[in-house]
Amino acid sequence: MRRCVRMGSRLPRLIVALVFIIPLSPLWASDAAKEKRWAEQVVDQLFDGEAIWLEADGISFLGLHTAAASEPKGAVIVLHGIGVHPDWPQVINPLRVGLAESGWDTLAVQMPILPNEASASDYLPLFPEVLPRVDAALRFLEARNSSAVFIAAHSMGASMAIHYLDSQTSHGIAGLIAIGSSTGGKGSLDESAEGLSGIQIPILDLYGEYDLDSVLTGVSTRARVAGASGNDDFTQTETAGADHFFDGYEQHLIDVVLAWLEARR
Repeated sequence: MRRCVRMGSRLPRLIVALVFIIPLSPLWASDAAKEKRWAEQVVDQLFDGEAIWLEADGISFLGLHTAAASEPKGAVIVLHGIGVHPDWPQVINPLRVGLAESGWDTLAVQMPILPNEASASDYLPLFPEVLPRVDAALRFLEARNSSAVFIAAHSMGASMAIHYLDSQTSHGIAGLIAIGSSTGGKGSLDESAEGLSGIQIPILDLYGEYDLDSVLTGVSTRARVAGASGNDDFTQTETAGADHFFDGYEQHLIDVVLAWLEARR
């Protein structure tokens, strides 16, 4: 996990500083070979939805589009956590399928990933790759005449979504569902909630009673930063009994997200 990052202008300066300290390596771009392996596995075993290929900065990446079972109420871009894929069985697959069954188009996309041994802080230099990927997903859904497009993001995906929203002056996203967002103090990937201060769209901050310590210790920080920013539609919801991956609480997760979306159509 997967941790929230200090957004905005600090990121480019941090990347420049790191470049002078550490030689460039494969960690400075998404692991294309791993993405290819994940894509082959996901497409081969796909049961719900359609595999599509999106393009960002000349790079093709996998998306899983699941059409609403009825007239679409809107659409949701689903972003996974650290190192996994857009059909991950925990949180991601239940959301992308469950929301579609309840009338929402969903598009789960492959986010930048690194080898298994990479730490969460190794993901910082990949954050610039997030913007064109989310933009590509948004363009795909807008072309389908989606009336409103939201983002639902888990863990590292939540950090990436916050970075995207904080970095864009105009983005077209109607709201953010951040699930298991890791925050706390200031200055590192796993300890900063400051990006929330630049986001003025509705936010649902959803976490489990037995979530990761980095998620739970940041609850008050996230509320304070969002409140200080003047965002009057920031909601925090704890799911009693749930862990970071909502194992055994999948339907409850879907129900909470659906209720929040329905109230903001």
